[in-house]
Amino acid sequence: MSWLWAIIVGLVLGLIARAVIPGRQRIPLWLTILCGIVGGMLGNGAAGWLGVADTRGIDWIRHVLQLIGAIVVVGVGDLLWSAFRARRTRTRTRA
Repeated sequence: MSWLWAIIVGLVLGLIARAVIPGRQRIPLWLTILCGIVGGMLGNGAAGWLGVADTRGIDWIRHVLQLIGAIVVVGVGDLLWSAFRARRTRTRTRA
């Protein structure tokens, strides 16, 4: 069941990150989910490192850190995906 929650949270974080980043991101939905999951894990790690992982009530600081992590990972993922697709297209046109 924890994997299902990871996928759902990754989807939500990834979609919010894509909405926050200016411009159009050309990454597929599966990569958006994966980037959201990785960003959430980075945010949880940062929250643990800062000592705010477990607080009373809603962990707003942890959620903000997760979103920041997702924004960074989606941005980097978009750059890498665009470079990969451009390189692949360039290789096809030569052959």
